[in-house]
Amino acid sequence: RRYPTVELRAETFNGPTHVPVPSDSAFLKALLFELRLVDDHVFVEHRDTCTRINHSSVYSVSTDAGHLWPVLAFQKSGLIYACLPLVEEPLEPRPPLLTVCGLSQGLALLLGIMDYISPSRKNEAEMNSKIGQLRTLLIQACPLGTPLNTNIRSLNSSFEDIQEMPVDKDQPAWRSSTYKGKPQVNVCITEKVKCMQYDQRDVVDTWQVYGAVNCKCDIEGSAPKVTLTLNLPTNGPPLQDIVVHHCVTSVDPAMLMSCSAEPLDDSVYSGPYKFPFIPPSDSFNLCYYTSQVPVPPILGCYQLVEEGSQIKITVNLKLHESIKNSFEYCEARIPFFNRGPIAQLEYKVSYGQLDLSQEKSLLVWVIGQKFPKSLEVSLTGTVSFGTAGKEHPTDYVCTGNTAYVKLYFRIPDFTLTGCYVDQHSVQLFVPGKPKITASRELISSDYYLWNSKAPAPVAYKT
Repeated sequence: RRYPTVELRAETFNGPTHVPVPSDSAFLKALLFELRLVDDHVFVEHRDTCTRINHSSVYSVSTDAGHLWPVLAFQKSGLIYACLPLVEEPLEPRPPLLTVCGLSQGLALLLGIMDYISPSRKNEAEMNSKIGQLRTLLIQACPLGTPLNTNIRSLNSSFEDIQEMPVDKDQPAWRSSTYKGKPQVNVCITEKVKCMQYDQRDVVDTWQVYGAVNCKCDIEGSAPKVTLTLNLPTNGPPLQDIVVHHCVTSVDPAMLMSCSAEPLDDSVYSGPYKFPFIPPSDSFNLCYYTSQVPVPPILGCYQLVEEGSQIKITVNLKLHESIKNSFEYCEARIPFFNRGPIAQLEYKVSYGQLDLSQEKSLLVWVIGQKFPKSLEVSLTGTVSFGTAGKEHPTDYVCTGNTAYVKLYFRIPDFTLTGCYVDQHSVQLFVPGKPKITASRELISSDYYLWNSKAPAPVAYKT
């Protein structure tokens, strides 16, 4: 979709240095070249030189009229999502990315489109139908080039239910439709934990927790008021880096001041965290946060040693005693890069079961829904490989003995910070007794155990 109004504004800002957007086919050809999806075997200095390492999804795309910048583009499940945000200042010299507000708007819109299309990725007919509806949805989401609603899934693909003007002057723009029925509020706290464990003296293990509070409020009225409170246990680590949804009407400034970049002290705001808001009609994330928890949920050690034509592996895992021992799933995946298919495997597991993937390049250790009473499990094994083919995984980082185990788990009704929603503290200023449902979960995200017998890629050393 092209917006002549936006292109005219870009020309006004940049004057003689303005680079016009080429035809769709020419732009696509240039973008594929920049993303190295065509002619990737040819060395092109401006694109492939080692001095140019792209740390973001922002590209400068070369066209016949000059370089188009900033083109925001990324790949997901075989599709490319791209947009060209407007920069409301001169492009020479190039402004820092953080000052270009159009980039965050464009990214939010692309992520909304991806969220709308991705679930249909495996069904081609359904995906084509959704892509066909995108034009109608974009008229609502981004009518004149400025994103108004980036939650594409919440939009209606027909125009029948769209209100031209809110009936009630107090109705905020983000409440696009009205609800009729018994009031109910669903809240889900999702915490994700990222982790890098090295089991080496000179390298510090790192872990991060970041959470999101998702809400769905089915409440009658044009501007219903809701207050939701997040609580922490007595010794729970405080929430930091809190970012709130624009529908939140007021918030304690001390809540927003706590930053993970600064050391924790006694003056840090530790709750309760109150959020008064007028909810949108559809599901939305009320707030995001991070927290500095003292230990990761699962401590582990991975050792891989090459002995002739064989590899010996040892994996030890220990669930911390403070963690709820009840998983929806828990498994450790052990990939073998730059080698052939696994030809021979001898192993011993103290708990769970070990499976070999179909392509014979990945061991999947299914621990299941509980750790044993000792909270410790171990795996030892000897692996030998056949001749490598094109279908087996390669990795430029994981060469030789540099390798990892990646953990996947989900613990329902648990958060690492202890953060929870007290259902009795949810206040609705509407008639009738509302139904309040609160849930929480902890999910692993990029949870790695690196081989302690080889140098692993690290962010820093002590």
